[in-house]
Amino acid sequence: MPGIARFSLTALDCPDTVALAEFYSAITGWPIRPWDGDPSWVELVSPAGATIAFQQVRGHRPPVWPGNDHPQQAHIDFDVPDLDAGEQQVLAIGARKAEIQPTPDSFRVFLDPAGHPFCLVKEG
Repeated sequence: MPGIARFSLTALDCPDTVALAEFYSAITGWPIRPWDGDPSWVELVSPAGATIAFQQVRGHRPPVWPGNDHPQQAHIDFDVPDLDAGEQQVLAIGARKAEIQPTPDSFRVFLDPAGHPFCLVKEG
């Protein structure tokens, strides 16, 4: 069955688009692309075509993981060959490790500098 539309991107609200784009660029290696010189919208575009966008929101309130008072609503997973090495690398660029780790041998939950949860998932 043909789809109705083609997936374009995932956008994350944040207080500082450039800072968060730099954080995720360090994880993915994808280049940062400003949107028409407007710092309120910045994108990372992979060579395969996937895009992560960052949208400036004044008064941004980060989600709380886990919890339902201010739920995460979405998160990004990144596959890594070695969870311990991946953890050291994301912590070095500004991630925070979440207090609760449901299955730390197969995936680990972190918070980006704007408070969004993301996971490192063991490949294989």
